[in-house]
Amino acid sequence: MYSEDHASTVPTQITFHYINGHSESFTIHDIADPDAVRQDIRLEMRRFLSENWWVVKLEEETIFINASNVLKLELKPPVVSIGGEGVLTEAIRVTALTQGKRNF
Repeated sequence: MYSEDHASTVPTQITFHYINGHSESFTIHDIADPDAVRQDIRLEMRRFLSENWWVVKLEEETIFINASNVLKLELKPPVVSIGGEGVLTEAIRVTALTQGKRNF
């Protein structure tokens, strides 16, 4: 899923950012078959993201995440083999995400 030189040594870190402002991160090994072609990985990611519930299996527990409660999902290292419709490539972050103070 990410650059081939990192595929066998660096696990994927996935961070879920929830609508309530909380976030949690997990380290995932072997998130994709290293021999998978670009099209296969893109389809695998789109299939995962289209699910209503995401399941994270940990050694000590299984976590079910309702996708409708997630605002943003981050993967590190970056997924270099994904592209196509709906993917902005060659992007550079200009400002960090900030949370403004609201007065109600």
